[in-house]
Amino acid sequence: MASRVSLKAKGKSSKGSKAQEDRSLSESLKEWTTWTMRKAKVITHYGFIPLVIIIGMNSDPKPALSQLFSPV
Repeated sequence: MASRVSLKAKGKSSKGSKAQEDRSLSESLKEWTTWTMRKAKVITHYGFIPLVIIIGMNSDPKPALSQLFSPV
């Protein structure tokens, strides 16, 4: 599913090892960014409604939990 990226150059060192290092670094950065965005999406998806409820319960009029869930 997820490929592992190695920062070490495979094989013997040659003139192209710097380009290969840059490519693996950019692949590593792209993989890390994708992983971070997926986690942020899940956290936002499951955390938004509870956050709104907590903020609503800490507001000044102190509504009951049933009042927060009712649409009226």
